[in-house]
Amino acid sequence: MSRFIFPRWLDALRPVLALLLVGGPAYLILLGYYGMWPSTRTQGYMPEQPVPYSHALHVGELGIDCRYCHTNVEVAAAATIPPTATCMNCHASIRTDAPSLIPIRESFATGEPVEWLKVHNIGDFVYFNHSAHVTRGVGCVSCHGRVDQMEEVWQAEPISMGWCLDCHRNPEKHLRPVEFVTSMDYEPSEDQLTLGRRLAEENQINPSTDCSTCHR
Repeated sequence: MSRFIFPRWLDALRPVLALLLVGGPAYLILLGYYGMWPSTRTQGYMPEQPVPYSHALHVGELGIDCRYCHTNVEVAAAATIPPTATCMNCHASIRTDAPSLIPIRESFATGEPVEWLKVHNIGDFVYFNHSAHVTRGVGCVSCHGRVDQMEEVWQAEPISMGWCLDCHRNPEKHLRPVEFVTSMDYEPSEDQLTLGRRLAEENQINPSTDCSTCHR
């Protein structure tokens, strides 16, 4: 008389187990592949904003410094989105009847903020401090690209963990004198790596790669 160690209904699961053994690894490979694809990480993300604000015009042609609008970038974690009053410093007397600026004028009149859409989104599980970077000589271009050439701002870099770690491990590639952090077309007067290493040594810049630095 034969005795069964496992119940007979397990026989029905054999095709499922075979599928898991064969398909499981393939699924994990595809998941990793598509998970690292730039579009998956939102690189290139460019939402349509409620007002067609052109950085190419304001920053590129008119030469407005990043800090005129993003006032907290040197002193706080967030760069901040400018209030409508900042826009009206100019547009109270410039292009006062422009249809594209109706949301700005209405916002200023009612006190209701313009619903700008955030372009560079970092997960809630990641801590990032703008001031810690710009006050040590990491230029805006390193993370945001040439916004002075963008009609509409889009996400130029992947902003992935690997991308951040690469900068923390090799900061010399991105360091510049602090007075040039907002300069979009900055060109070093010497080799970038030589300059970066010197600045890192002079300013004691040695970014941590410990998990708790960003995941708090």
